[in-house]
Amino acid sequence: MKKIFWLKSENPEDYIWRFKNNPITKLEETDYWHIFNSAFIFKDGIYHAIFRVEDKGGCPILITGESKDGINFKYGKPIDFHYKDGRKFEFLYAYDPRFIEVEGRYFVVFCADVNGPCIYIAETKDFKNYTMLPSGFLPFNRNGVLFPEKIKGEYLMLSRPCSFSNTSSGDIYLSYSKDLVYWGNHKFLMKHFDTGRNFWERIKIGAGPAPIKTKEGWLLIYHGVQATCNGWTYSFSVALLDLKDPSKVLYKAKRYLLTPEEDYERVGFTNNVVFPTASLVDEEGHVTIYYGCADTHVGIAFTTIEKLLKFVKKYN
Repeated sequence: MKKIFWLKSENPEDYIWRFKNNPITKLEETDYWHIFNSAFIFKDGIYHAIFRVEDKGGCPILITGESKDGINFKYGKPIDFHYKDGRKFEFLYAYDPRFIEVEGRYFVVFCADVNGPCIYIAETKDFKNYTMLPSGFLPFNRNGVLFPEKIKGEYLMLSRPCSFSNTSSGDIYLSYSKDLVYWGNHKFLMKHFDTGRNFWERIKIGAGPAPIKTKEGWLLIYHGVQATCNGWTYSFSVALLDLKDPSKVLYKAKRYLLTPEEDYERVGFTNNVVFPTASLVDEEGHVTIYYGCADTHVGIAFTTIEKLLKFVKKYN
């Protein structure tokens, strides 16, 4: 991978730091109500995106996007998903996509409502046209995230089964597949509020971007939800999974890594939300995280693999 857009912190003690020109979405230049919780990937010098947008009617849809610098994006057209036989994938609404490259193939995993919210997978070769895979999950399930490589010949998917209302609770599970269609061997991976003191994730947790492979294990950035007398607060943190067997959690931070503090994170369509959906990593270990801000904008934060490993071990 070529060098990604990444900026150094002015404070060497920071574990994570925000892009000073956040948010990167400029709603006033579009006809959309909100642009947030979007997917990003860097290939051949181009940043490709799938944006979650909502028009003035409020319906979430997915559109393409492209940028040369990772900051200023051109917004494309709504994506029409089709199956191999030409049938159009029909859904009520779609949201919260994640891009994942697995062995030279490019996938987007997203949630769509088809008789209830569920996880769906599509593949692309040009980042414009997307071919649906047969659905391998049942409603109700959200926050589907593929691992970026096979392990012992199998694909791995993180997900969060949930209730119809999606309000009571939620934990992270791990599923296995040989063909991206038939999923099984489901394993419970991470429980929310597991220590009884990590209140930042008291309501539920969910996987964020694709796990990051390191020599020490898989770094998993994930979001957690706290309930307050003023509503919910979405923050995010990090865990470390075993490299050969990701069903084993080696470390899990007991505190948040990033929480809503800036105005664009605290005030919006849904107040107090930072929601990570993409992480780009270069050969030097730089990490650029794209995250949704208050269900209204997209922001960028920077860190490194080294700092994430130090953080998760220190606050385990």
